Amino acid sequence: MPRAGLSPDVIVDEAARLVDEADGERLTLSALAKRFDVAQPSLYKHVDGLDGLNRLLTVRVLREVGDTMRRACTGKAGAEAVSALAAAYRAYALAHPGRYHYMLRAPDVGDTAWEEAAAEILSVFDDVFAGFGITGTDAIDAARFLRSSLHGFVSLELGGGFGKPQSIDTSFRRLVAASIHALQAW
Repeated sequence: MPRAGLSPDVIVDEAARLVDEADGERLTLSALAKRFDVAQPSLYKHVDGLDGLNRLLTVRVLREVGDTMRRACTGKAGAEAVSALAAAYRAYALAHPGRYHYMLRAPDVGDTAWEEAAAEILSVFDDVFAGFGITGTDAIDAARFLRSSLHGFVSLELGGGFGKPQSIDTSFRRLVAASIHALQAW
């Protein structure tokens, strides 16, 4: 019988907290079981092993990021929308450094929940790019461009890669401004 209080959602909630606290260490069922004070096999009653847990966590993170970016961009267009999207992306990564890495993989083909969560993020990008008249395959290229720029910046920031005394926030604003300029000339 499943342990009272444990459910897939409760386990994913705790896994999300654990990966954010783990400072780059990999998620393990053993570490998660310790958090619940249960034997590791007890988790298998709720999640399909580590692969299943990682999948559930990925879907959760994609939904969180999509919701965060959608809220930030709603009612905005053009440069203001790009600035809002970029700020939301960075804020999520800085607030949830362990979870952030779960949003980097493309969805497994045929995994409807994963595909839908990823599609919401792409929808936000598409809506922002529409304000620049960027659609279709151009929007795919623009999304890859902007996402790569943002990911590179936040990955370096999370990894402590900016050691110079210059303000990181100023550097980020300049990256966003350059991205906006590039999108305006797309």
